[in-house]
Amino acid sequence: MYKYDQYDQTIVDTRVEEFREQVARRLAGELSEDQFKPLRLMNGLYLQLHAYMLRVAIPYGTLDGRQMRMLAHIARTYDKGYGHFTTRQNIQYNWIELKDTPDILAELATVEMHAIQTSGNCIRNISSDQFAGAAADEVTDPRPWAELLRQWSTFHPEFSYLPRKFKICVIAADEDRAAMRLHDIGIQLTTNAAGEIGAAIYVGGGMGRTPMIAPLIKDFVPIDDLLSYVEACLRVYNRYGRRDNIYKARIKILIHEIGADEYRRQVEEEWAHVKTLGLDPPRAEFDRIAAMFAPPAFDAATPDTLDRSDPDFALWVDQNVKPHKQPGYAIATISLKPVGGIPGDATAEQIELMADLAERYSFDELRVTHAQNIVLPHVRKADLHALWQALDAAGLATPNLDLISDIIACPGLDYCSLANARSIPLAQKIATRFSSIERQRDLGELKLKISGCINACGHHHAGHIGILGVDRKGTENYQLLLGGSGAEDASLGKITGPGFDEDGIVDAIERTVETYRAVRTHGERFLDTYRRVGIEPFKEAIYG
Repeated sequence: MYKYDQYDQTIVDTRVEEFREQVARRLAGELSEDQFKPLRLMNGLYLQLHAYMLRVAIPYGTLDGRQMRMLAHIARTYDKGYGHFTTRQNIQYNWIELKDTPDILAELATVEMHAIQTSGNCIRNISSDQFAGAAADEVTDPRPWAELLRQWSTFHPEFSYLPRKFKICVIAADEDRAAMRLHDIGIQLTTNAAGEIGAAIYVGGGMGRTPMIAPLIKDFVPIDDLLSYVEACLRVYNRYGRRDNIYKARIKILIHEIGADEYRRQVEEEWAHVKTLGLDPPRAEFDRIAAMFAPPAFDAATPDTLDRSDPDFALWVDQNVKPHKQPGYAIATISLKPVGGIPGDATAEQIELMADLAERYSFDELRVTHAQNIVLPHVRKADLHALWQALDAAGLATPNLDLISDIIACPGLDYCSLANARSIPLAQKIATRFSSIERQRDLGELKLKISGCINACGHHHAGHIGILGVDRKGTENYQLLLGGSGAEDASLGKITGPGFDEDGIVDAIERTVETYRAVRTHGERFLDTYRRVGIEPFKEAIYG
């Protein structure tokens, strides 16, 4: 994984001291909240309903045990003993005191972490496939390119104050495990007919009040030109993106209004100029970065077999363990979605345990997923049973990856000042209603996502079943959406009809899944059934 050089460390240390002085001025009353707000946002600090929230960057979701332990330390020392892993592969702390933030950032800097550009109208944390470098289906490890984009975008002088926030995702497999086409720019590394690596570029995706799936803007950019092409995409947006209306400021609105063809034409014109500026790094610089993502020292002699005699262990393997490109190894996902738990939350003790297990079983490497879980990417099959036993003892072995209880949920009205409805209690009720693992596995892959407001931090538009919390004359109300997907078959969910109260939406989901069971064909996923039969059978069952 990437290690800071002298310049990286200096940048982060300097920013910590700048922010320490800004916080001191705010506490002394020398800065008003309006003056302080843009400063704190560029350092990942939000003011929520009850306290400040600090969002810490985890670039492309990759971190090591030392960094994980620091996250546990911050949870225990400065928060209420837990952290919340997010859909952008970051971590948030919801109970931060302003006076402590400089110290928190200083401690993060000692382990090569920060909160820079986790908020504000800038390029946010670069996200990627949580299985990167381990997946058997990728054409190359996308993380060196994600790191290159991270370095390029950090304090970029032209893109520090964009019309609106901007999110980039990089993957390198046909299976999209990171909702790539629902980003402002989605990059899929691929190969052409000659076997050369390049990138397909999708621009203009996003959720929020106007969800859109990014159209393909260029099917193949030579890999050595990737940075200049992305720069050209941002330049066109920065030039023409609206700054007079926050609801129409995202790049998806620009592309919708001028059309993908016109946007493509302008990017090509801009790219012809940008390529002359020498922005793309020399191959030696990329090789320097890529060397830090070299595969670990796999044991070629480790057996490629697995003892599945323990039925509970076998169940966890079937659901939470995925194939690895290296024989004898596997990719293990740790679920942060126990029945009745808060999706994405982990206690300081659990975070420390995951750090220990990563060091012991996964070459000291962990990944945060966009579905709010944690991955150990390089586990020997011979170690999986011992790993499972340790996770089970800590309440971290729920075998529910991609099942109905593996819910994505935003913090909602329990924490967020923008929310209209609570997400967390609803997620807990749904998971409890469907707590039977036999029933969950019978339903199969079924991705349920909850947002407490139209900003869609819970990705409800991309859920096979999506739930949107709204304010209905002062009462929390929940709309039900069906048919969304953030995968390679990306689609946006459709609202079924009138909303429900909290208990009513749980009952509506019950009727939805029972309708699926009644009309599905053998082996058909919920999403496939919905696409085959349409929304009407479900609406009939839900509303009568």
